[in-house]
Amino acid sequence: VEITVGDERVPFAPLFTALAVGDDHLMLDSGTWFALDRPELDHLRALIDEARVLVDHDGDSFRLRPEHAGLWEELVSLGVVAEQSAAWQASVGALLDLDTLPETPVPVGLKAELRPYQVAGFRWLSFLWTTRLGGVLADEMGLGKTLQALALAQSAYESGELDAPMLVVAPTSVIGTWQAEAARFTPGLKVVAVTETEARRGVPLSDAVAGAHVVVTSYTLLRLEADDYRALPWSAVLLDEAQFVKNHASKAYQAVRKLRARMKVALTGTPLENNLMDLWSLLSITASGLFADPKGFTEVYRKPIESGDAEALARLHRRIRPLILRRTKAAVASELPAKQEQLVPVELSPAHRRLYDRQLARERQKVLGLVGDLNRNRITILRSLTLLRQLSLSPSLVDPEHAPHSAKIDVLVDMLGELIAEGHRALVFSQFTSFLALVKARLDAEAIAYEYLDGRTRDRAARIAAFRGGDAPVFLISLKAGGFGLTLTEADYVFILDPWWNPAAESQAIDRTHRIGQDKPV
Repeated sequence: VEITVGDERVPFAPLFTALAVGDDHLMLDSGTWFALDRPELDHLRALIDEARVLVDHDGDSFRLRPEHAGLWEELVSLGVVAEQSAAWQASVGALLDLDTLPETPVPVGLKAELRPYQVAGFRWLSFLWTTRLGGVLADEMGLGKTLQALALAQSAYESGELDAPMLVVAPTSVIGTWQAEAARFTPGLKVVAVTETEARRGVPLSDAVAGAHVVVTSYTLLRLEADDYRALPWSAVLLDEAQFVKNHASKAYQAVRKLRARMKVALTGTPLENNLMDLWSLLSITASGLFADPKGFTEVYRKPIESGDAEALARLHRRIRPLILRRTKAAVASELPAKQEQLVPVELSPAHRRLYDRQLARERQKVLGLVGDLNRNRITILRSLTLLRQLSLSPSLVDPEHAPHSAKIDVLVDMLGELIAEGHRALVFSQFTSFLALVKARLDAEAIAYEYLDGRTRDRAARIAAFRGGDAPVFLISLKAGGFGLTLTEADYVFILDPWWNPAAESQAIDRTHRIGQDKPV
């Protein structure tokens, strides 16, 4: 970093020291002095403080990596950087502006017509591949992240650069989707799905994946055979529904972090679910040089942002923008029909209300005595809130002695009857399988046909195919099992029977049907 005032060069270290201790002016060895109360210097001080925490440094020298494109861009805007190397500028420039990405041709073996935003996403992924960087493809659900990733695999194969297989790590329930999509869009690639441990498949992992261009496995199997996966070379690692490794203390996160590959890319419509450390986890895997230290990230970003610091939030946006590609359906898929959302209030019956109010008073008294030590009592507090959520749905979910009555199910059945008569089909979500069981019983009594899916469903693919190709007007789905990996554009109504902790999970559930291919208002 070089600073000049007029024609005189200013040594960096004394300037930094003066800024850090709050001096109002600096005297140079030549006798020249100048005021430090200047916006450029205030900004520079903030940037240097941030870099000192986040970036490797030796005294006053900081080593920037391409992942720090956002920090570099800000230094350039201040006039701090006088010269830039051509290689660095090429990496940074394309990361900061999608319009400057190289014109990588769409592979001829891809059996799909990419939309313009998908072409841009493919070129972004190809640029990361070329520069051996990682990133997060965070397109909103339903915009074709799988297709863009398969286009990258096909391109690498056709250019002769796929010297080792690409590894796709996904939830178990989505492995079949990857196989089907690959067979449809990239039939020239050999795709191997690993669905069992070595004890069951009978051969080592290296033999099972021999000759494959793309290997698809689950987070569970990767965790169980982490050493075997780590021992193999991978050209790239693609993490589908990457929020599965948002906990950096989990074994699945550690297994993914230790894989050897020229690039790692997270594919997720919800890169941030609970707090900013979810985002840190994904970036520490895909762009490990960006925010190397979780404590530094917490100090500089998480705590200030959670305290309402708008400037810290803006800084974080600038830092992560080069390595996260996020497009919304509203911005890039204008052909999608409208999505209308309605909140339907449901009054409890008088007897149900009295029961709920009694329990509410009891739980409120207990919880208010625990909030003084929130961390220690977190589980107990969440248990009380969950009990109240279940009780609001039906008393029988809390105490089997009570009748399985539910005002919500009454309203649901009335609305279903009306929309079925008009030829519509509906997805019905609940986070509680016990409540879905009550809905099933009521639909049976009303002679309304349905399909059913939760985390224990063995023939998941068959149930999905039965709804897509059958006549059942209703699909009952647990929110956790059906919030990802499904395309159900045959339906045009979605019911969320109980609010989830995280609104993003509800959006993902709605996006099972409001996605590319839908031609009806949802």
